[in-house]
Amino acid sequence: VQLQESGGGSVQSGGSLKLSCAASGDTRCMAWFRQAPGKEREVVADMRMDGSSTYTDSVKGRFTISRGPGILYLQMNSLKPEDTAMYYCAADIPIAGSVYMKRHWGQGTQVTVSS
Repeated sequence: VQLQESGGGSVQSGGSLKLSCAASGDTRCMAWFRQAPGKEREVVADMRMDGSSTYTDSVKGRFTISRGPGILYLQMNSLKPEDTAMYYCAADIPIAGSVYMKRHWGQGTQVTVSS
């Protein structure tokens, strides 16, 4: 199982970025998390196999999560300095021979928004 994020970078406030996560394996629920320096990792958005999604309140109306076969996206518009963080892709994948899932993580991609 591999998850590889891309698309991070530095933008000015109000700008946009689109993150991608290339995933191998039988992914089920997938999500984007972020972690800013000195803060705990938080979920930004997640998407289930039925296409339903949820967002943390601070990004509603600005970020859009989507997915295709083997890939997860996060379109980020109207970026704010407080969106600055390392962004991680996560995927829940069934454990062979079990009813349980295991959460896998990518290495992260840095997003920096300047005012």
